[in-house]
Amino acid sequence: MVRVKRGTASHKRRKNTLKQTKGYRWSRKSKYIAAKQALMKSWSHAYRDRKNLKRAKRSLWQIQIAAACKESGLSYNKFIAGLKKFNIEIDRKILADLAKNNPAIFSKILEKTK
Repeated sequence: MVRVKRGTASHKRRKNTLKQTKGYRWSRKSKYIAAKQALMKSWSHAYRDRKNLKRAKRSLWQIQIAAACKESGLSYNKFIAGLKKFNIEIDRKILADLAKNNPAIFSKILEKTK
């Protein structure tokens, strides 16, 4: 059986890891073990923070919708309950955008839910 030298594969793997850590500080950009640990940590933070970003955006949309509802004298939870009652399936992102940029359309939606 022919001997397989694995140097090229491991060299390529290390090179790719160091390429991904370009711009990191101190030894994390130049030393393989430190770079690998930094990458694993950064990937886990990126995964976690993608979820946190969605959470933060949704709460921002809720605040914007609540502020628009308050102007017409309706609370946020009654507005959402009215949407569900009349089967109006518009998500919070669109509702917040309507409240901000098209108040006339948002007020028509408000009148339907009352």
